[in-house]
Amino acid sequence: MRISSDGPFITSPHAVPPAKVRLELFNDLDAVEPVWRAFEQNADCTVFQRFDWLSEWHAHVGRPRHCKPVIVLISDERGNLLILLPLAIEREGMLRRLTWLGSDLCDYNAPLLAASFNEVVPPERFRHLWRQIVDAVRAMPFHRFDLVDMDKMPALVGAQSNPMLSLAVLPRTYSAHAASLGDNWEEFCGAKTTGQTRKRDRRRLRRLTESGEVRFVHASGCDEITETMNVLITQKRHYLARKGVEDLFTRAGYREFFRAVVLNPHLSDVVHVSRVDVNATPVAAGLGLMHKNCYHLVMSSYRDGDVARFGPGRVHLMELFRHAIERRAAKFDFTIGDEPYKRDWCDIELKVVGYLEAATTMGGLVAAARSAILRGDFFIRQKPKLRRPLSKVRVAALALRRRLRRGVTAVRGAAARTVG
Repeated sequence: MRISSDGPFITSPHAVPPAKVRLELFNDLDAVEPVWRAFEQNADCTVFQRFDWLSEWHAHVGRPRHCKPVIVLISDERGNLLILLPLAIEREGMLRRLTWLGSDLCDYNAPLLAASFNEVVPPERFRHLWRQIVDAVRAMPFHRFDLVDMDKMPALVGAQSNPMLSLAVLPRTYSAHAASLGDNWEEFCGAKTTGQTRKRDRRRLRRLTESGEVRFVHASGCDEITETMNVLITQKRHYLARKGVEDLFTRAGYREFFRAVVLNPHLSDVVHVSRVDVNATPVAAGLGLMHKNCYHLVMSSYRDGDVARFGPGRVHLMELFRHAIERRAAKFDFTIGDEPYKRDWCDIELKVVGYLEAATTMGGLVAAARSAILRGDFFIRQKPKLRRPLSKVRVAALALRRRLRRGVTAVRGAAARTVG
């Protein structure tokens, strides 16, 4: 094993019967960018492993909180890239975690795979390879970690099995949902709704139209895309406040990340920002990602107040279905979350899993605690009567936690002013 003198990576040839592979670890996204961009064009991957999605995350979220990228490239003996794993080392208090790069803003975390990966690297061989990856990362200067913590991993990556599932993974209590679209919007909607539901939708749309002209808008141009994203974020924050759920947009860099992603020219073929206007007033908005043959709904919301009675969010969703079908998408992916409305449309449930592996004593204690919490969540899920009261307790605990944080911040500010 050696540290290359011409770049920030370590190279280590490993004999893995019946062939040899070359393992490279990169800390610098710029150094691996050309290889990554070329590989993602034909690799099996999710849209969240596109180079630009993760590089924007690192620029706005990861780097400010001192996240260290660890990009793993494994090639065969002829130099053909087999797999790219976008990993990172993050700090969580005193704990150091080896995790997926950008995990918190990726609905799915997975490697990028060459088309023949499952044939070349069967599960037993990948398990051997994984041990070498972990050892190689730990051998890098300043890259010690306490815990391997992988989350939101899908069972499939494109058409292939996710090799990470050959490890001792843990199922999650949540999943993702997708709908098979077909090639005709009217037939799709007709199959998914009853006559009574369609009658109610027409009545709501008529009432919405009475307030003004209803238009579905595909945002285009930097100014319109930015303005629509600002509307979407504002509406989403109001929704989270109504539900008593943590406002993710208070986290450092989150708003900047989304605003950068939607304007990134390398993602212009992927990003779809849309809204529904009544006259000049946006009443619903959304961010979607079109990747290969699938439309992913990343975020959507609608205007609260009186207009909410007329279902602007549903009007927007119906138009998104139409748009996806017109783009010849085979699936509409609602991404992670088990909200009841998704089941009205979806015929595909996408299971996701996680993986915990201790590297130190501290990591072992944390892994044991998190595994126990996971088992508790499974128990609750099997007891529907417990879900609602425990959910209320969880929401109340989060609200109390936020109030305590604000109180601590206020005290610190007052103390700083006094000292000043």
